[in-house]
Amino acid sequence: MAHSSNQIFTSYERNPALLDEIYESNGEVKEIYKKLFSLYGEHSILDYVKLNEKAKSSFFNQGITFQVYSEKDTQEKIFPFDLFPRIIDPEDWDIIERGAIQRSKALNLFLWDVYHDKKIIKQGIVPMDLISSSINYMHQMLGVDPPGGIYNHISGTDIIKHSDGKYYVLEDNIRCPSGVSYVICNRTALKRALFGVFNHYQTCSVTNYAENLLELLESVKPKGVDVPNVVVITPGMYNSAFYEHSYLAKTMGVELVEGRDLFVENDFVYMKTIRGPLKVDIIYRRIDDLFLDPLEFKPDSSIGVPGLFAAYKKGNVTLANAPGTGVADDKAVYTYMPEIIKYYLNEEPILSNVHTYHCSRPDELKYVLEHIHELVIKPVDEAGGYGISIGNRLTKSEIETVKKQIKENPRKYVAQPILSLSVHPTYIDESESFEQRHVDLRTFTILGKDKEFVLKGGLTRVALKKGNLIVNSSQGGGSKDTWVLKNN
Repeated sequence: MAHSSNQIFTSYERNPALLDEIYESNGEVKEIYKKLFSLYGEHSILDYVKLNEKAKSSFFNQGITFQVYSEKDTQEKIFPFDLFPRIIDPEDWDIIERGAIQRSKALNLFLWDVYHDKKIIKQGIVPMDLISSSINYMHQMLGVDPPGGIYNHISGTDIIKHSDGKYYVLEDNIRCPSGVSYVICNRTALKRALFGVFNHYQTCSVTNYAENLLELLESVKPKGVDVPNVVVITPGMYNSAFYEHSYLAKTMGVELVEGRDLFVENDFVYMKTIRGPLKVDIIYRRIDDLFLDPLEFKPDSSIGVPGLFAAYKKGNVTLANAPGTGVADDKAVYTYMPEIIKYYLNEEPILSNVHTYHCSRPDELKYVLEHIHELVIKPVDEAGGYGISIGNRLTKSEIETVKKQIKENPRKYVAQPILSLSVHPTYIDESESFEQRHVDLRTFTILGKDKEFVLKGGLTRVALKKGNLIVNSSQGGGSKDTWVLKNN
């Protein structure tokens, strides 16, 4: 329990069975949190409620909202933000950063191989049917050489801290990972509400993301281009992550475009401007593969650019991330990540995978069907926390429904043990007090030609519902500012 002088934390209940990131196992506040704990403790709950409102209005005024889609309607919500930050010490961060870079590089080499020589498949390490049956495998990408040899320019790696104190990777996101704008806005909102706390800590900056992203994108410009023209393409203002698309374009100082703003002529891409057409060399795309080009993929796509893929295949434009990268963030491919890292980099994985059962393997399917009550079942191709079933939360009839879904399409599902994610003190509006909530971390890694960068922070996502393990914003989760401390 907290000291009585510390008003905010007096009612904080610590469940000793969970790994609470701010406490040592003996119940003492960890050294790196002590100063923060006492600074926050100087506020009464009433002060804190006001500060919380101030942070919310900061988000609202910055336009930081996201869309939540439900069967009945679509709502625009403020991204829930918790003012009590998560601190990661330099030693832990070093492991996370090296692990994230290692995975990004291995996935990039894997993608090159899958669309070229298929050596890893020929040597029997990864089965071909796993690749060919992935809905994100694009035969159109066979033999295509992306500029600079990079497929996954931007990777989002979801990492948890388990009750054993180690970090594990839950999944890799290399299609169009989102959330980085929230990292930067969380920092801005916290500085506006509680500027003084930053004077007591040497915290790494998170505001240098855009300049690094631009520099790494420019490093993979098409051949023969001196000063590349970069744009961000968005499906439009009704997309759930539109705030992020506009934020990144603005902070990189590049144009935000929709498909209708671009056209292709003689296999080059141009942007319509009031001064006439302007050639485009690099497109950071936030549109899914199938909607990119109606001539090549979905013919009814109104948000893509006719002829874009032909221009890309000729090497006249860079698309980040490359089309077809989704085959490597398939959750069934994830089960092979330790082998993929060893094969291409000849290294042991720095970050461990969570043990994963893939339902397309008969013996693992049998185990999953018998142990659903103690497993998390995930579709291999969904994002945003959709389609996940947590076994110990299901009724008997729900378990039967899940079993039926798995049996009908075993390739579509993987299962993992229900892990005990670490918890962090989080302010809960309803109870007007701090409570333990489960957290994870999404790191952002950018790969360029002979360059890489990991944003020193990342998005700590919080499951706001008590006991909930799903942290995605689309499932009612929130986030915290993440402080990576500088090496003294």
